[in-house]
Amino acid sequence: MSKQQTDHLKADAVSKNVTRLVSLLLPALTLFCAATPVRSADLNLPDIGTQANVTISLEDEYRLGSMVMRGLRDQGQILDDPEINEYLQSIGSRLVGLAQTPGQKFQFFLVKDSEINAFALPGGFVGVNAGLLLATRNESELAGVLAHEISHVTQRHIARSIAAQSRNSIVSTAAMLAAILIGAAGGGDAAIAGLAAAQSVALNNQMSFSRANETEADNVGISLMARAGYDPNGMWQFFEVLQRQNGTVNEADIPAILRSHPVTVERIAETRSRAAGSGMHSVADSTSYGLMRERMRVLMTPAGESALQYYPARIQDEAHMDIARLYGKALADMSSNNAADAVRILTSLQSHNATVMQFHSALGQAQMANNDDKAAIATLAHARDLFPRNVPITVRYAEVLMRAGNPKLAHQVLLDLFNNVAPTPDQAKLIAVAANAAGEVAEAYYYMAEYQLMSGDLSLAMSQLQMALAVPNVTPIQRSRFEARLEEIQRAMPRKGRGSLADEQTGSGGPARLIQ
Repeated sequence: MSKQQTDHLKADAVSKNVTRLVSLLLPALTLFCAATPVRSADLNLPDIGTQANVTISLEDEYRLGSMVMRGLRDQGQILDDPEINEYLQSIGSRLVGLAQTPGQKFQFFLVKDSEINAFALPGGFVGVNAGLLLATRNESELAGVLAHEISHVTQRHIARSIAAQSRNSIVSTAAMLAAILIGAAGGGDAAIAGLAAAQSVALNNQMSFSRANETEADNVGISLMARAGYDPNGMWQFFEVLQRQNGTVNEADIPAILRSHPVTVERIAETRSRAAGSGMHSVADSTSYGLMRERMRVLMTPAGESALQYYPARIQDEAHMDIARLYGKALADMSSNNAADAVRILTSLQSHNATVMQFHSALGQAQMANNDDKAAIATLAHARDLFPRNVPITVRYAEVLMRAGNPKLAHQVLLDLFNNVAPTPDQAKLIAVAANAAGEVAEAYYYMAEYQLMSGDLSLAMSQLQMALAVPNVTPIQRSRFEARLEEIQRAMPRKGRGSLADEQTGSGGPARLIQ
């Protein structure tokens, strides 16, 4: 097949994605715009940060963001790796904790794409491409990107953009949100094709935030970085990295982050000046930063290639490698069916760095890969004592328990975790599998309802709850809990959809704990 034919197929696929997402987003947009109509006076928006609160609620934003997240998940674009997810969430939470935005929730997630990009969705969903994590040179640069995207959310830039649309341009607004997905899920020619498809529904000038929005996100982000203990210089320094890339690639290969967040000499100078005024200086990276970059490098190794190509082949060379590279080498060994070597490296790392959670987690995985479930259970049970209710440790422990034939204990440890730490959709699915294997069929349906709820599909969530209620021998406590959750979801459904599972779907405003 010629390159021209391949490009045509990519363009056609991306164009279909835009059309699909417009149709997905249109009902929700119509719903909340009908409920909270945009008056002509609202189109002359005042200073940033006020009018969006009047026309679009945080719940509306969450519903829209959930729909785009569902599209990303359906396309297999979200990388649900417990270790990297926890790391991103830890940086994001550290910044968000200082943002002073009551009622605004955030979820940071990883996109399975090697292109350099990050983006904010309505409702506090912040995506980071794998390629961006690898492109950063220190933790403050990564924190700078997250702080910028967090500021787009806290300043309601996306909500303001939607609110600025009249009822007659709902389709354009839906296409704008669909294009966010295209920017996250496709790079190069596919991304350009996505933009062309978006132009067909009249949104080309709405793809990027305004210069005022970008400046405000830079300024607010720098303030967040300084207060959170990161070096604000990381923001403009990463801008310089992006600008150098911009000058060495063809227009069609410009990183997606530059297409939606243009970097100019003036912008670099402005952020550099503001960072200098913060009084902060160089900050040491956490151990986790280097480890997660190496983990990402291995996870993103192209199919058909070996991750071992990034690391020295001889054991003697390991003595000269830092712990991050050794960790990456062990993961590469694991992915290349050299689990015994991975166990050897990780056993040494864990014994000399007992406070580093990632070494315990990876050692347990390596022992599983080496078919030593007994050792993996011992490693992860000990780690669970050292790091109570740590998500990666608990998830890995549950995985080996299930493989070893103890789904009942796996169900118990996951339930203890997720009643205290809200799970991701994939983790909700994991506890459903554990409950089902343990013979807790009604609970399995309940957890799958939570999974569907997190994925933005209320109709399927209701269906799962109805199946849970139909399971024989449901206890009175279970019945009460299932019915209460069902009623809660029904209240969140569009009025005309209540009582009918076939009606249009929208998001719920966020999942509750698994056991209430």
